[in-house]
Amino acid sequence: MILFKSVSYKNFLAAGNNPIKVNLDSHGTTLIVGQNGAGKSTIIEAVVFALFNKSFRKINKSQLVNSINEKDCVVEVVFSIGSVEWKVRRGIKPSLFEIYKNDNLLDQSSHAADQQKWLEQSVLKLNYKSFTQIVILGSASFVPFMQLSAPVRREIIEDLLDIRIFSTMNVLLKERIKSTNDVIRDSERSISFIKEKTEMQSNHIKSLEKSAKKTVTQKETKIEELNNEVAGIDADIEKNLTTVETKTESLTKFKGLDKELKKLEKKLNTSNNVITRTKKDQDFFIDNDQCPKCTQELSKELKEKQLKDGDRIIEETKLIVEEYQKKVEDTNNLIEQQVEINRDISDLNWEVKSKFNSIKSKKKLISEIEQEIIDIKENTNDIDAEKEKLTALASEGMSLHKELKSKKEEKVSFDVVSNLLKDTGIKSMIIRKYLPVMNQLINKYLQSLDFYVNFTLNEEFNESIKSRYRDDFTYPSFSEGEKMRIDLALMFTWRAIAKLKNSASTNLLILDEVFDSSLDVAGTEDFLRIIRGGNEDTNIFIISHKGELLHDKFDRVLNYEKVKNFSRVTPL
Repeated sequence: MILFKSVSYKNFLAAGNNPIKVNLDSHGTTLIVGQNGAGKSTIIEAVVFALFNKSFRKINKSQLVNSINEKDCVVEVVFSIGSVEWKVRRGIKPSLFEIYKNDNLLDQSSHAADQQKWLEQSVLKLNYKSFTQIVILGSASFVPFMQLSAPVRREIIEDLLDIRIFSTMNVLLKERIKSTNDVIRDSERSISFIKEKTEMQSNHIKSLEKSAKKTVTQKETKIEELNNEVAGIDADIEKNLTTVETKTESLTKFKGLDKELKKLEKKLNTSNNVITRTKKDQDFFIDNDQCPKCTQELSKELKEKQLKDGDRIIEETKLIVEEYQKKVEDTNNLIEQQVEINRDISDLNWEVKSKFNSIKSKKKLISEIEQEIIDIKENTNDIDAEKEKLTALASEGMSLHKELKSKKEEKVSFDVVSNLLKDTGIKSMIIRKYLPVMNQLINKYLQSLDFYVNFTLNEEFNESIKSRYRDDFTYPSFSEGEKMRIDLALMFTWRAIAKLKNSASTNLLILDEVFDSSLDVAGTEDFLRIIRGGNEDTNIFIISHKGELLHDKFDRVLNYEKVKNFSRVTPL
């Protein structure tokens, strides 16, 4: 319960530089009287401005500053909640907003708007609309409950029933749901992106593995080709060696040809010499008639015989020469065959040697390619590194999936709680519970004010009013006096509900010109009877022009008057 203790103000509206202080908890009932413009309603403006930083009447805040002094406007309200005493000081020119807790000034580092929000939500636990429905009933700018829209009516009732917390929770929950939905969307986008990256990475690894496998296959194919070439060369070498062996064996038949040729050439030379000598001898017998040595005359018969024997020897020797020439020619042919075979053997041996070198080169190349294959199979650093990246992506994806699952489960829980926090949820259940009590109290106060109607509010806080022969009426159907009775009944009901719930319960009630406008004499008496009974813990302030008629009905009377253009308060 909020126990208001005092309000003081200076340079505020008609109040001057000398502060005016009004104790709010010293008397049960206080009547405030004075001439028009003396500043009777300033107490309302001071309390509202101090607590909510706005005016009760529809004027700008700058107009709250005293128009003569025009500066140093300060309003201070002191109240307690439980064992804690609070003081709120607010000023204009210069701007001032201070909150004291047990005379200790609270930290002012936060923004004024945040401080105001904290004051209303955490300390007062009611806002301007609720405050003006249960604490103030005025003729200036007060909007009766029945003239408020259904959402505003509901907001006020939620304050009274202390269930605005559910609305606050719902607002916070909506922010959480929005944040969760954002996280879910971000996670789903991230998971989709991770899937794409994972697929690309997997394809990249497959491509690397395929490329490595293809390279190994190509090299193995090359090795197979080289082995086939080596096998072909080996076969050629074997064939060449067989040919060399055959040709080498064939050379045995040419053995001793050189010696034979020399012998034949020697015999041929000898035979040619015989022919030469014989012809020389014949030439001697032809050219000479006597022997040069013995000077004996050579006979004709001897010459003829010598010539004839020479011809015979020549002819015989020529036959022998022809035979030897034929043998020499045959032997030379054989020698040429032998040389040709040796040349073939030499060529084959060179070819074999070349093929052996080729095999050696190819086998060396095969060894190099085999080593390359081993290196490719063993050296998987690139693929391993890419697989590590894939593992990291998979791990990130699993974390995102886990977070997404958690957030979706959280969202399901939020949706359940959101349904509970809607107007049709917990709040509706609580309101349904209190509606009969509210309607009962409203009708009770209406009867106390001598106004006999059946007034009922539904869950949407729309009214149903039945009167006379159970005819249906609406709030605008009644006279101003009847409307005032309804407004008072509602205000007393809200205060009773607030006290019952200990939510927005307060010891302060200020009524501005209630008696001066719509209430007749009977209504006034009924109202005074209500405030005198059952409101022991309430300090009621009545602002009225009918002071002379009401003085004896109040515990205290405060008279406001203008002295040299400034308000002054004196007790009567």
